[in-house]
Amino acid sequence: MKKLAVFASGTGTNFEAIAAACADGRLEAEVVLMVCDVPGAAVIAKAEKYGVESFVFRPKDYAGKAEYEKEIVRLLDAKGVDLVCLAGYMRIVGETLLGAYEGRIINIHPSLLPAFKGAHAVEDAVAYGVKVFGISIHYVNSDLDGGKIIAQRAFEYDGSDPAEVHRIGQKIEHQLYVETIAKLLK
Repeated sequence: MKKLAVFASGTGTNFEAIAAACADGRLEAEVVLMVCDVPGAAVIAKAEKYGVESFVFRPKDYAGKAEYEKEIVRLLDAKGVDLVCLAGYMRIVGETLLGAYEGRIINIHPSLLPAFKGAHAVEDAVAYGVKVFGISIHYVNSDLDGGKIIAQRAFEYDGSDPAEVHRIGQKIEHQLYVETIAKLLK
């Protein structure tokens, strides 16, 4: 059985979609670690619900990114993680983690990459007047949202409410991420 680590910084809806898919057999995998950089984030309770070990840290408690990433790599290695899934993890992956797991780290992003990279993709797309939005899953490399695209799904929206775009997109994210992980594990 393949072993997954999921990184998140917030509510953990994609974490829960992945963990539920593992639990009900849609994914032939097990989430063995949840990594979170925001103590108190809702995803922590979701990890507890699924019996997944959590590593929760404050980046400011470390001398720098390399130091906390060394700790993360140690945990990933100890757990035998096959695939790292970034799911709302709002940190740029550094050289330490990328060097250890390059080609085995994927991310989900709320735009049709390469358009609208970064943390405010939906807001930027709405401001630009986009009518076709989407979700992208890509490999993580040293370029912000620049790794090779693995999967995408588009949807139309002709409005001006970023929150509504996020709601629509999130439903697609949960399904697309699980489907994509399943393909990658085969």
